Amino acid sequence: MGEYIVELKHVNKSFPGVKALDDVSFNLKSGEVMALLGENGAGKSTLMKILSGAYSRDSGEIKIFDQEVGDLTPKTAQELGVAIIHQELNMCSHLSVAENIFLGRERIHSRILSNKLMNKEAKAILDRLNINIDPTSIVGDLAVSKQQMVEIAKALSINAKILIMDEPTSALTSNEIDDLFIIIRKLKAEGCGIVYISHRFEELQHIVDRVTIMRDGKYIKTVNFSETTMSEIISYMIGREIKEKFPRVDCKRGKKVLEVKNLNAGKMVRDINFELYEGEIVGIAGLMGAGRTETTRAIFGADPKDTGEIFLDGKEIIINKTIDSIRAGIVLAPEDRKKDGLCIRLSVNDNIALPNLDMLCNKIGVVDRKKEKAMADMAVGNLSIRLPNVHVDAGTLSGGNQQKVVVAKWLARNSRVVIFDEPTRGIDVAAKVEIYNLMNNLKKQGICVLFVSSEMPEVMGISDRIIVMCDGKITGKLLSKDATQDLILQYATSFDSKFDHVVKA
Repeated sequence: MGEYIVELKHVNKSFPGVKALDDVSFNLKSGEVMALLGENGAGKSTLMKILSGAYSRDSGEIKIFDQEVGDLTPKTAQELGVAIIHQELNMCSHLSVAENIFLGRERIHSRILSNKLMNKEAKAILDRLNINIDPTSIVGDLAVSKQQMVEIAKALSINAKILIMDEPTSALTSNEIDDLFIIIRKLKAEGCGIVYISHRFEELQHIVDRVTIMRDGKYIKTVNFSETTMSEIISYMIGREIKEKFPRVDCKRGKKVLEVKNLNAGKMVRDINFELYEGEIVGIAGLMGAGRTETTRAIFGADPKDTGEIFLDGKEIIINKTIDSIRAGIVLAPEDRKKDGLCIRLSVNDNIALPNLDMLCNKIGVVDRKKEKAMADMAVGNLSIRLPNVHVDAGTLSGGNQQKVVVAKWLARNSRVVIFDEPTRGIDVAAKVEIYNLMNNLKKQGICVLFVSSEMPEVMGISDRIIVMCDGKITGKLLSKDATQDLILQYATSFDSKFDHVVKA
């Protein structure tokens, strides 16, 4: 590792009613990966937006390559070699890979836009990273993992020496994560300094050199990763020790609530059969592309099913669209909560009321505001959602609290089955425990919980039973006490002889 290439000293930043950064200092060396860790709302993104020019600081000092700079803009930051890869990728899906890489810096030859030159330069950058992507491919046709690689290539096209990666692995499979880590190590060797923001702590040991920890908008500590433990890091992040990473409650299994028979929907949901009982949490495991999300969407009515029957409390229910599922009492907290689960520019009050207007309106369609407020207040109180008041925009909340709002709007209907798709993606360790406790509370109330997760320890730690999918089919059913990572992985890669390995649970 070399000299400091970034030095931020005593940086402050306030928004109306909120002090986002309070006397924060941060530094980065060339050729190192610095993990920037903290709970949602700790100030990590605000600090990095100041470094990348999206926000201006209120006060403090910024040095890049030992030169003091004033307030940055995205353009001046880019010119200084700073590039940021956001968790939510900023790509023009209708343009080619090369056009995205050189967007705003298009190559001109003889006063004419030269796609040939851009394709040639894009291929050289991709080859340098050993990324096998055709520069003429349309970005919208690529998998999310490939789009992530294109973002990295775009950063290198401006000769970035300071690369900020915000939750870069949140949508990647284990093999794709390995490929990303190879690229990160290559960039380190070339002297690039990388700021790595992640809530998936198991990744840090493979690439991280140092760790900077923030809490409540303040700088807490910087440590060498090799000289600390994950328990210490978590304690610094949240200001207390988490005694149980995966809290579990034992409940007596009650009556059968949901039964899915011979469900088929498109190519990724094939002959799905399972049951859910009162007093249990059932996890769905599998690799990306296994058909897990597609299965939940077909049950919920978000995607059409080809064949299949769904029974609730022993009676068949017909679900052709989401409103049928909602009225029956089967609800979904989707994978992308901001896109599909919330109206982020509406208030928490409005988000909770929106799917429940049939319960809040009188006969002529006028909303009863007292009922609406009572519903929102009760939902916020029951789920311990942290917010100033129910009238703040949902988009201003942390990831964990946004997830709670998604669930709150459904619980207001006394739903019988709650399906979570990747409920802890992109939220910090303390918020994850809150979501697990929420799931446990639903379980204790007799509400069936079905959840999809790409994190195997999470599935094993929270589930009472585990369903494993591969290539659109169920390839394994296990009691959690009998499950091991090796066994789950075996079923998750059972591309041949489907159902040969199913263990009854």
